[in-house]
Amino acid sequence: MKRTLTITGIFVAAAFILLFVFNKFTSKKGEEIFYAEAVKGEFEIAINTTGQLLPERSVDIKGPEFAGSRDIRGVMIKIQDLIPEGTVVNEGDYVATLDKTELNNALKDERERLTSFITSLEVKVLDTAVVLNEFRDLIKNQKFVVEEAAITLRNSKYESPSVIRQAEIELDKSQRVLEQRERSYMRRVAQTKTDIYNQNYWLSILTRRVKDLEDVLSGFIINAPASGMVIYKKEWNGKKRKIGSMINPMDRVVATLPDLTSMLSKTYVNEIDISKVKKGQRVNIGIDAFPEKTFKGSVLSIANIGEKLPNTNDKVFEVLIKIDGSDPDLRPSMTTGNKIIISNTAEAVYIPQESVHTGTDSIPFVYTKKGYRQIVVLGEANDKYIVVEQGLDPGTVIHLDNPAKPEKFKITGEELLPVIREKERLRKAEYTN
Repeated sequence: MKRTLTITGIFVAAAFILLFVFNKFTSKKGEEIFYAEAVKGEFEIAINTTGQLLPERSVDIKGPEFAGSRDIRGVMIKIQDLIPEGTVVNEGDYVATLDKTELNNALKDERERLTSFITSLEVKVLDTAVVLNEFRDLIKNQKFVVEEAAITLRNSKYESPSVIRQAEIELDKSQRVLEQRERSYMRRVAQTKTDIYNQNYWLSILTRRVKDLEDVLSGFIINAPASGMVIYKKEWNGKKRKIGSMINPMDRVVATLPDLTSMLSKTYVNEIDISKVKKGQRVNIGIDAFPEKTFKGSVLSIANIGEKLPNTNDKVFEVLIKIDGSDPDLRPSMTTGNKIIISNTAEAVYIPQESVHTGTDSIPFVYTKKGYRQIVVLGEANDKYIVVEQGLDPGTVIHLDNPAKPEKFKITGEELLPVIREKERLRKAEYTN
């Protein structure tokens, strides 16, 4: 009986102990106390952005040059055929065909005009030759008249004065007629030269128009100027030029041949962070299409003027990142993830940002696991962690959230208050300047 009571007592005591432990466990679990540790090591501040690959250099595949008549320079040309984007071509390979319909009709009209003009000019030249020949005949005949009048005057020297005077008058009249006809001939020759010059001028214009059209049309079958991969040209609105798109004399590019050995990542940084980005900063780059690959690069250029991207009100600045080396898998327009390294400290003590608290006096502090409200001097921060310049030793365990009874934590680190206030003064002075 005693043995039974003893065993029963042991079971009851054990039950109370288990209940106590369970209550303590559930109580701690309900409080959800989380801790973090001050870590010493490499601390990195970076800006993460998404971007798009593009070649640093490329060769344009252009339509024919519209260097001639202004009438041709105003023509819009349709792309009739274009090989698929991504096709690898060698120099001289076929790439595209432009629609010849409009310029073929224009060439036909200009040829007809040129033929008609040449025929008209030939007729005019013949007519002019006949007219000038008639003028020369009249001058020649008039010279005979002058010669006869001169003979008559010489033969009348023994005649009466009236006969002699009459002979003189006839000679003078015939000489004036000769002079008039010679002047008329010279005027007609000068007029003919001017007319022929003008006709030849218009003939050269028509001839040049026909040649320009022929030269332009000869370039309507477009071949690759170099070897590479064909990438479609993007319009100002972001749409790609393809079959049915139009090119114009001011922008004759049908497609491009990018240099895939030198690639850039074009990305955008918001106006809040752009002041942190500097030319030459190192960048870690990931490619969405190849998540197993990572690349290194550096900031190549930063836009001076911000812009607003479609469907957003945020102002951003374009940043170009040059990728180190080359990789045959990289292609234009692939999506990139860019980690721009703003700063990197080899040895720094840092803690999670959410573990830092401030009071009404804006003095930062943390709650340590040992029961201290530790004042800290803070440094740089990234999106998750913040550097503690003074106040915490590596390995110190701190509360991530406010503890249950913060008033029981003892304040320590008050000797750091002057340092904190001086940092704040310098920060305000820098901001003011």
